[in-house]
Order: sequence, then structure tokens, then C-alpha cells
Amino acid sequence: MALKKDKQKVLGEVFDEARVRGFLTIDEQEGVSTDYRLLERAYRGMKAENFNSFVTYFCEAGKDINARNPEGLNILQVVAAHNQSSDYCDTLKKAGAHI
Repeated sequence: MALKKDKQKVLGEVFDEARVRGFLTIDEQEGVSTDYRLLERAYRGMKAENFNSFVTYFCEAGKDINARNPEGLNILQVVAAHNQSSDYCDTLKKAGAHI
């Protein structure tokens, strides 16, 4: 894959506890559940093991693991439709997400 000169491929990005917890903050967006957006951003930006830690922190913070997007889907429903997402699905189910 060719990258533009101003873009660099990031390999081995470190996701320490502070970095993972940093995913718990996001600007609110009208009409979209903040909790859903947090989960989606973490899912799209983290490896499964980091996502597992994030979901633990997310739940400890009292967030809604079954928050829905504007189409009425929760993150487990969205993730389950993707190939190779079983680790993410398992994490969500263990945290109480349901379809």
C-alpha cells in the first residue's frame, strides 16, 4: 500500500493504560449517543486486547454498553457483521452487550 508523503504508517503504537483511558473522552455530537461513539472509535482504533481493557474502563465509568447509533444498532450488532471480529464480540458480550 502506497502512502502519501505526508502520511506515515504507524507500527507498534503503544496503548498503555493512559492511552486506552484517553478513548473515554470525545466531543458530543447532536443526535448520536456519546457512549456509542466511544465504543465505535475504540473498536476501530484498537487491537482486541486493548479494546478489552477499554471496555472494562468504559463499564467502570458507568457507560452504556448497549448504546445505539442513529440507525438503532448497538456496537455488538455492528461489530458482529464484520469478518474476524469474534474477539471483539466476545469482549462486548462479557461486558453485557446483547443483540
